[in-house]
Amino acid sequence: MKKSFLMGVAMAALMAGAVSAADLKFPPGADTKFDWKSYDEFKAAHADLKGETITIFGPWRGEDEALFTSVLNYFTEATGVTAKYSSSENYEQQIVIDTQAGSPPNIAILPQPGLLANLASKGYLTSLGDDLGKWVKDNYGAGDSWVSYGTYKGKDGKDGFYAFPYKADLKSLVWYSPENFEEAGYKVPATMEDLMKLTDQIVKDGGVPWCIGLGSGGATGWPATDWVEDLMLRTVSPKDYDDWTTNELKFNDPKVVNAIEEFGKFAKNPKYVDGGVAAVASTDFRDSPKGLFAVPPKCYLHKQASFIPSFFPQGTKLGQDADFFYFPPYASHPELGKPVLGAGTLAAITKDSKSARAFIAFLQTPIAQEIWMAQSGFLTPYKGVNTATYANDQLRKEGEILTTATTFRFDGSDLMPGKIGAGAFWTGMVDFVGGKSAQASADDIQKAWDGIK
Repeated sequence: MKKSFLMGVAMAALMAGAVSAADLKFPPGADTKFDWKSYDEFKAAHADLKGETITIFGPWRGEDEALFTSVLNYFTEATGVTAKYSSSENYEQQIVIDTQAGSPPNIAILPQPGLLANLASKGYLTSLGDDLGKWVKDNYGAGDSWVSYGTYKGKDGKDGFYAFPYKADLKSLVWYSPENFEEAGYKVPATMEDLMKLTDQIVKDGGVPWCIGLGSGGATGWPATDWVEDLMLRTVSPKDYDDWTTNELKFNDPKVVNAIEEFGKFAKNPKYVDGGVAAVASTDFRDSPKGLFAVPPKCYLHKQASFIPSFFPQGTKLGQDADFFYFPPYASHPELGKPVLGAGTLAAITKDSKSARAFIAFLQTPIAQEIWMAQSGFLTPYKGVNTATYANDQLRKEGEILTTATTFRFDGSDLMPGKIGAGAFWTGMVDFVGGKSAQASADDIQKAWDGIK
């Protein structure tokens, strides 16, 4: 174990020590959009850390590692701490090896609340304190949700706040072409009932409403899980959703079957889907949105997460050729507010130190979020940031969805055991679209869950 840990660090370590102002992406004070006051205050409060070292282990590699480093440089310049960042292709397994070997990093940043909860239960995480949990509740959109994802039982069996949310991903989006909408006279729907009316109107006008593709090689079926998860959040309570991901609410419970059937209203109606129902499972999810840009359009709507523009035709201008709207809630379920489906990373202390505590405090500053926001690929539910620092209007609108959400939940399939969330759930949805009933598909998935020992 020790050898594996040392090799992982040696191959992936990134030294961020001895940083000067010249290494900073945006010179402090030069652009007034940034909250330099938060940076100056943090710097003044942690001036006694020079000479210390902090080790940080996270999921970011390649371009994302470079972006995180651009943020980390500000922490280093402000404190004088030498920061060493490392990652691994199999980071989930590596952090378990590192902690069990007694050689953990000071900070572990992970996108799996379940893995962090397991580490906390074994005594490998240091509590961040209830005060920080309250701060997150007060300063984050859907703050209660983010607090819950950072709250775990420690080795003593007592609940504590162990993981600080930093960087979020968003899935509750529907993509469309503004030009196509304008030509047809369509408006962005505010409720799920309006979305269904729009879907029917497109059919009446001789068009096809949706492009849906579940194909993804060995992972075929996963896009359907996002549909069902989003529909669960819009038809059942957050507690029911949480219980569903742990199987306290059985997969074949009527509440889950109903959400699957709601997905079927879109995916199993041959008039609603480009290529007909048969094309849903066979179309690759990366090719599916291309119908939005055909002339004439092959479809008008496509539900997918914030990453999907990577697969739009080359030269597509976001905000002009393509745009998105929030996957709306049901007017018939006003008690559920504005739920959002997504994911995110959480930072935890795995080896306590003064510099580790300072790093968590740094993540609380607007500047620690705004530096990445101003570049690419970063969203935050933190209401204290200046949204003008987002690199473009697309990110700014997505960020607004996060900060105004009433409930935020992680991708349910990612929280389920691998044999379900990355297995039976995928195949069950393919079977459902292929003709099996929602009840029979849910029964099959529950049988698979019952078979896990």
